[in-house]
Amino acid sequence: MKLKQIYTGCIAHAAYYLESNGEVAIFDPLREVQPYIDQANDDVSKIKYVFETHFHADFVSGHLDLAAKTGATIVYGPTAKPGFEAHVATDGEVFNVGKAKVKAIHTPGHTMESTTYLVIDEDGKEHGIITGDTLFIGDVGRPDLAQHVIADLTEEKLAGHLFDSLRNKIMPLSNDLIVYPNHGAGSACGKMMSKETTDTLGNQKKTNYALRADMTKEEFIKELLTGLTTPPGYFPKNVLMNIQGYESLDTIMERATRAYTPEEFEVVANEERPLVLDTRPNAEFAKGFIPNSINIGLDSNFAMWVGEMIPDIKQTILLVTEPGKEEESIIRLSRVGYDNAIGYLKGGFPAWKASGKEVDTVQRIDAAEFAKRYKQDPVVIDVRKQSEFDSEHVVGAINVPLNQINKHLAQFPKNKPFIVHCAGGYRSMIAASILKQRGWDNFVDVEGGFSAIKDTDVKRTEYVCPSTLL
Repeated sequence: MKLKQIYTGCIAHAAYYLESNGEVAIFDPLREVQPYIDQANDDVSKIKYVFETHFHADFVSGHLDLAAKTGATIVYGPTAKPGFEAHVATDGEVFNVGKAKVKAIHTPGHTMESTTYLVIDEDGKEHGIITGDTLFIGDVGRPDLAQHVIADLTEEKLAGHLFDSLRNKIMPLSNDLIVYPNHGAGSACGKMMSKETTDTLGNQKKTNYALRADMTKEEFIKELLTGLTTPPGYFPKNVLMNIQGYESLDTIMERATRAYTPEEFEVVANEERPLVLDTRPNAEFAKGFIPNSINIGLDSNFAMWVGEMIPDIKQTILLVTEPGKEEESIIRLSRVGYDNAIGYLKGGFPAWKASGKEVDTVQRIDAAEFAKRYKQDPVVIDVRKQSEFDSEHVVGAINVPLNQINKHLAQFPKNKPFIVHCAGGYRSMIAASILKQRGWDNFVDVEGGFSAIKDTDVKRTEYVCPSTLL
C-alpha cells in the first residue's frame, strides 16, 4: 500500500494519493488533476475513487474533472447533497481500494457532511485517518463557515457537533494512527495550525488544545469561537461551486491562454473593461506597470489574496505575468474559482514598455530613508493584520488591514504625503496598486516593510500581556 501526501504550500492544502494492487483513491484533489492521473499511470493503476472530506470553502476541488477523465466514483460523507452524480456514503461504510480499505466515519462539525476516512492497510492494520478539516495538527476546523451557506447552521451548533465528533468518533481511535489533515499553517480554515502536516493521534491528544480530555462542551465551544477572524469573502462562493459544479479546467485554460500583443491587449482592456491583474513580484511591479492594473504576486499567498481582494468571483481578468508564468497564473486563479481570465499580455510588461505605451510606477523607500522621514512625523499606514499590528508597530502608525482597504479608503489622505508598509512588501504593494488605481499618487511604499524597519531606531510599541504586569 502506498499513501502519499501531496502538499501545495501556497494554499496550505494537502491532497492524498492511496494506491494498492492496481487501484487508486484520491482524497480532496486540487483543481488541476493531471498530476494525479500521471502518478496513477506511472503506478500502472486505475483511479477508482475520489473521496471528498467535505464541500470545501477555501479552494475548488478537482473531483468533477478527475471523475470525468478517469471514470472514478466521487464519494461524500452522510448528509451531502451534491448537484452531480456521486456516492453518498453511510457512516461506517467500507470501500475497497485494491487490498487496502477505506472506512467512512461521519464527523460533522466543520460542516454537517464532514467525514474522516480511516485507511486500513493490506494486512488489516489501521494505518491513519484522513481528517479533512475536522482535525488539523494543533487545531480543529472552524465551525463558522457553513452558516454563510445555510443560515440555520450557527457556529455554536456546529461547534457542538464538532465536540461530539471529536470525542465520540476520533479520540477513541488508536493512538498510533497517523493524522493526515487537509490543511497546514497559513490556511484560513483554522486559527492556530501547526507547520507540521502530519502527526500521530496520540500526540495530538496530548498537545492539541481542542482534544483535552477534561474539556467540557461549553469550554470547547468558547475556546473554539474565541479569536476567529472574518472568513475570506470568496469562501461561500467556492462552497457553492463544489456543490453545484463548474466548468472543466480544460475549457478555462483554452479561453485564458490567448496571447495578446500590446496593441490587442489595450483594445480588449478598453472595450471589455476587465481587471488587469499583474502577477509579477512586487519589486518588479514597482519599477513599472500598466496604469490601473492590480498587483498580486505569484511569489506568496496568491490565491488567498485574489480571493480577498477581488470581490466578484466572475470578474473577467486580463493577465500580465513574467514570461512563462501565464499557465501557472491561470491555474492558481482557478483553484479559488476565478475562472474568467480571457487572455494575457504576450511578452509581458517588457513588450508593453517596448511598444511605447504609458507606464506607471510606485515610489519605494528603504528602511533607512523611512527612519529619516519618520522624524518629520509623517502619516504612516500599516496594512498588516490587526493581530500583527497589535503585537508590535511603529508608534503613531494607523492600521488598515489590507483585506479591509476598500472599506476604509477615507483613512488614506489625499491632501498630504503618507507612507505605506506591511511586513515585507508583498501586501503593501497590493495596497499601493489599489491606491494608484483609485487615484492616489501622494505616497511611498517601504521596501522590506516592518521587518526592515525593525532594524532601525524608529520608535515601536509592543503588546504587553496583562499577566506580565502583575
